[in-house]
Amino acid sequence: MSAGNEVTPVHDPAAERWTVDLEGQRSLLDYHLADGVVTIRHTEVPQPLGGRGIAGRLVAAVFDWARAEGYRIRPACEYAAAWVQRHPDQADIVVH
Repeated sequence: MSAGNEVTPVHDPAAERWTVDLEGQRSLLDYHLADGVVTIRHTEVPQPLGGRGIAGRLVAAVFDWARAEGYRIRPACEYAAAWVQRHPDQADIVVH
């Protein structure tokens, strides 16, 4: 698997986590779902994988999933909040 658009985040609903495994390292996004609101708590990309857009793909995957399920999103982590600022087209499902 290569980075970029071919990176496919994997959802583990039981763990409330999305992950990308690449080059033997795991990138992740942790969230919590309650009352129809997905709170993005933390995103993490190992330094060797940084700068490839992986964190952005993780956040985008969560937004796609939340939208399909009718959920709203609270971007509680700094990266997710910055991503929302760069993607105003996603603001309709954001709660603060």
